[in-house]
Amino acid sequence: MRVGIIGVSGRLGKALLRAFDGHEVIGWRRADFDIRDHARTADAILTASPDILVNTAAFHNTDACEDDPAQAFAVNAIAVRNIAQACQKCGALLVHISTDYVFDGQKLEPYEEGDRPNPLNVYGVSKLAGEHFVRATCERYYIPRVASLFGAGESLTKRSFVETVLGKAERGEPLNMVDDVVMSPTYAEDAARAVRGIIEAQAPFGIYHLTNTGACSWYDFAGEILREAGITADLRPIALENFAPKAARPRYSALSSRALVAAGFQPLRPWKQALHDYLTTRLAGV
Repeated sequence: MRVGIIGVSGRLGKALLRAFDGHEVIGWRRADFDIRDHARTADAILTASPDILVNTAAFHNTDACEDDPAQAFAVNAIAVRNIAQACQKCGALLVHISTDYVFDGQKLEPYEEGDRPNPLNVYGVSKLAGEHFVRATCERYYIPRVASLFGAGESLTKRSFVETVLGKAERGEPLNMVDDVVMSPTYAEDAARAVRGIIEAQAPFGIYHLTNTGACSWYDFAGEILREAGITADLRPIALENFAPKAARPRYSALSSRALVAAGFQPLRPWKQALHDYLTTRLAGV
């Protein structure tokens, strides 16, 4: 099986490279092509002619999307349409990664795949538009929605929440963490393995929520990170209003993997177990 992965320099892209070990994998970074360059992107896909194409590329800085909606839609929607058209032309199965931010947080219980999206910010609207383009263009597709990713593959400009918390704690800085926004933390390795699993099982095409089981606030997530790492820090709860983000956030965006279970899979393991494994691996330097 030949697998093309767009965005292999990102956290999930690197996890996907590991998950598809043993297959022929073609990995593309932004240095190879910018997905806003439609001709170059389509040419790369058609030339490689993969059996599977996984797109992890996105403009996902939520507040920056508010400042530059044109770029948000160029990357998260229009470029996705171009990728979908190329996949349809060469017969590739498209796996397009989406987000929990397509929901508005009003449900106050985990969102299922069939729940009606209603994004609150430009990022969420642009990602939802990308989903619509995939569904309208491709006969064969999966749209995994992930959230709050953590895992190996850190950089100075793209640090996960886990690494940010640990860095601040190790420097003795106070940790002011939002306690009134709830989400589902997701270990990139688990999401990547789940992507491979639904592909190899030939699960029904459609949308799948691939987040670790359970939900927590950012404050509770930070507390568990510190507990697992054995670090004492000045952790303080704050309300979202005090954080003053430019873009509105859903207050509750936990996801339920109902479609995954319906397809015969077990839900991803609880997020606390996944966090424990990541931090254990991190400490070991693996």
